[in-house]
Amino acid sequence: MLTTRLPSRVEPYKLAARAEHLEGLMALDGFARLTDEVGAQAGDCRVWLDFGIDAQGRRVIRGRLEAELQLPCRRCLSPLAQHVESEFLLGMVTSDALAAELPSTHEPVLVENEQLNLLTVVEDELILSLPQVVYHDEADCEVSRDQLTSGADAEAASEPAASPFEVLKRLKGKH
Repeated sequence: MLTTRLPSRVEPYKLAARAEHLEGLMALDGFARLTDEVGAQAGDCRVWLDFGIDAQGRRVIRGRLEAELQLPCRRCLSPLAQHVESEFLLGMVTSDALAAELPSTHEPVLVENEQLNLLTVVEDELILSLPQVVYHDEADCEVSRDQLTSGADAEAASEPAASPFEVLKRLKGKH
């Protein structure tokens, strides 16, 4: 079981040169952009990072993360527990020009002044791994399918649709 806290900043080139492995926890309440996206979270994100140099001499980070998040149901907006996990391969770069040279298998990660903000990297990967939509099972949701349709919309849907040419006739003044 992971209990170690990961640092928020590291020197990735040194870690890659020594083929270091980091693993530990990062507090979910420290991710401001994640909070803006899906609401406040409690608990930790489990992170495994392997720093190294690949066969082409690129400095890379192979990583994996897992977290238990409370995501809002798109129907009733109540929180719903979701297990989120991701595996990623990052290529360390110092400029956008170098990022463009990375193969499509690598995601670029910008290293500035020999420092890498791990908090930002992990938060980016966590946000990218969020499911597109989250719904409770219909039996467990506070909002039923019938409640999603308003009365006026339901009545309009039951009437046959008017011909689109009727609108044109009225616009031209021919009734």
